[in-house]
Amino acid sequence: MSELINITGLQTINILSNYKEAKFRFITKTKLGMTCSDAQPFNNERFIKHPQALITGFKKGALQTVQMQAHPDGHWLTIFSRTGKTIKLIDETILLNLRVGDINQLWYNTNLYNWQQYKAVNSKTWDSYAYQMNKVQAELVK
Repeated sequence: MSELINITGLQTINILSNYKEAKFRFITKTKLGMTCSDAQPFNNERFIKHPQALITGFKKGALQTVQMQAHPDGHWLTIFSRTGKTIKLIDETILLNLRVGDINQLWYNTNLYNWQQYKAVNSKTWDSYAYQMNKVQAELVK
């Protein structure tokens, strides 16, 4: 796994990488207020393999909290929390897999969006990682 580079000061935890399977639930803001919904069982495996999908599958501004339950009768652990335009807590595994395009489309008005962070990890395109070092590709000389 790559090393996390976080110059923005986001508060992180490292829970998700310790488990091979888990259940997830989401708290979202709707017209009726806050709604809690559990992820479908077939999506749980996808969320473990592609953790950035936990926060990129919602309409901009709707997602407030993501929680995971590692054991069937265990406690729900918060792995992503947002209040207003501020990300209060995020799991390192989610950050490592986030790309610049994900942030620029859905999280541009939060503290995830930071051009100095992009510069620190050598991001060049929207497909570049935002919180891990990107490999420098040699330019072709004609």
